[in-house]
Amino acid sequence: MGASPSVVLTATMALFFLLAVVSVCYLAALVVPFLRTAPREPGEADRLTWHILVPCLNEAAVIGDTLDRLRGTFPLAHVWVVDDASDDATAALVTRRREGDPRVHLVSRRLPHARNGKGDALNAAYRAVVAQLPEATAPADVVIGVLDADGVLAPDCLDVVASPHLLGDRAVDAVQVEVRMRDRDRRRPLPDAGRVRNLVARTLVRMQDIEFRAVVPAVQTGRSATRTVSLGGNGQFVRLDALMALHGPERGGPWRGSLLEDYELGLHLALAGRTTAFTRDTWVEQEALWDARRLLTQRTRWSQGTMQCTRHLPAVWRSRRLAPAAVAEISYSLLQPWFQLCVSAVCPLLLLLALGHAVGGAGEAASSPSATRWVPVLGFLLLALVQFGVWGPLYRAKCEPGASWWRSAGWGLAYAVYVGCYAPVTWRALARHVKGRTAWAKTRRNVEAPAR
Repeated sequence: MGASPSVVLTATMALFFLLAVVSVCYLAALVVPFLRTAPREPGEADRLTWHILVPCLNEAAVIGDTLDRLRGTFPLAHVWVVDDASDDATAALVTRRREGDPRVHLVSRRLPHARNGKGDALNAAYRAVVAQLPEATAPADVVIGVLDADGVLAPDCLDVVASPHLLGDRAVDAVQVEVRMRDRDRRRPLPDAGRVRNLVARTLVRMQDIEFRAVVPAVQTGRSATRTVSLGGNGQFVRLDALMALHGPERGGPWRGSLLEDYELGLHLALAGRTTAFTRDTWVEQEALWDARRLLTQRTRWSQGTMQCTRHLPAVWRSRRLAPAAVAEISYSLLQPWFQLCVSAVCPLLLLLALGHAVGGAGEAASSPSATRWVPVLGFLLLALVQFGVWGPLYRAKCEPGASWWRSAGWGLAYAVYVGCYAPVTWRALARHVKGRTAWAKTRRNVEAPAR
């Protein structure tokens, strides 16, 4: 015997109300600390020794400029380029620049012991750094940074990372800096394409910038309270002694085999009782992806990597070093792909159910007024819009104050659509995870992408 329409309506509205309360509370918990963040005094980079690792697979298009920029901006830092069996001129470009410059190093990997993922490449560089350090070196004073081959660090980056509240404090073991999209103000990302394709391309770039400069910092600021700040693959800095504590002989280094090696490293630091901090006072710029296919490939890898990391949940739940709030936050983060699968499967069904009741319930006007029948539908859409659309104005307030309110509202609407389009990514990641497909798919640079 089927449920009556009134029961369906009541259940749907109750679920909507519960989702609304949870979403508003979670959003407030993120937004309030994020809006209160303020710059702090930088430190002095020369009090620490810096080694920046740059993993490369066919990066000839960008590595030369990156090396020149790093050596010109940070003359005291060592730069270690890991050539992961590239087919192009990556190694030749690095070799040319290290001639006469003792702070430029090349770590060459060859097949079949190469192209096994970014974590493997970073472990090779880590071993090379450790092997050349003088015996008297204090590992706590050595900082290992990780930078993408196209990454651009802010000129004050190392000074800020060395701040008294960051690595200037011996109690802090790692720092993640804010990530920005380099092409965010570019009007025509595709010079040879028409208006529509350029509109889509620059909107994708802006959405990624909102994600990395507003949403991620808000989440990271919240994680600061639970001491569970995560590391990203670009712009992370970790003390050598913290990495040594994670180094097991069977692994060859501190990085593990997950497709999300950066988050996994941060997780193991937390399990080891180490402290990671996040800062918006400095930044690293990277190339945004204005092609939807390449963005899909990248995000599928990230989602699958998070799924792989769920194997660490038992260790998280058993840990005596993590506070209950930290356990809850890590559990939520690791289970997010699975929550997203459930939400993407259940919410459309609930919406269709409520929509069907609203459209087909005209004969019940006396017991269920027309306006009431539409409450679940409108409420569901409003919840989705507000929950994600608010990031447009928040992004304007903290990152782009020169933009108009109307533009920020448009960004918010676009961001809500952008997030909604990620549902297929999680299902694609699940399919790869179930099939055991764990190959590390490198995202092609924009200069490498063929024109269509």
